[in-house]
Amino acid sequence: MSDVVEDDGRPRCDWAATQSTLYRDYHDQEWGKQLRGRVALFERMTLEAFQSGLSWLIILRKRDNFRTAFDGFDIETVARYTDRDVARLMADVGIVRNRAKIEATIANARTAADLDVDLSDLLWSYAPPARPRPRSLADVPSLSPESQAMAKDLKKRGFRFVGPTTAYALMQATGMVDDHIESCWVPPAAAANRR
Repeated sequence: MSDVVEDDGRPRCDWAATQSTLYRDYHDQEWGKQLRGRVALFERMTLEAFQSGLSWLIILRKRDNFRTAFDGFDIETVARYTDRDVARLMADVGIVRNRAKIEATIANARTAADLDVDLSDLLWSYAPPARPRPRSLADVPSLSPESQAMAKDLKKRGFRFVGPTTAYALMQATGMVDDHIESCWVPPAAAANRR
């Protein structure tokens, strides 16, 4: 992730330097910013699972459709989905129609609804201590000991599509780790608020 200076004069992580303003805006305004809350994190966990094997840009383009299709990612509502909802979702061209991921989302909502701890608190309990930003893409891991521990715990609790790489992508997207390269213009999150 070398920095790329775009027409607005701001250096960015090179993955965000695309012809898509949607992707660039996601990088600038959301990715790596601290996100908390059980519904917000359930949405991100779900979208990261749907992204597996696909481009994140596909998911971004369909995000509003996902929100509509999954009732705003309200955990209790999704937990009550039936086979009829699975059929409805499989017919919805506005989302990624993958039966295994749809069924995993419903199972994950049921698991999240039954947790003995808040989903947001559970996920953030795996946030590592703040560290310096990576200098380049070569310094950015695809997983970490914390994401491996998170994935193991989530699977043990009954969550699906939450392997260590997906868990690490979730950590990056929600500000649990800051993997913007050091020359990127996006300000670092306040370290005091990490845990």
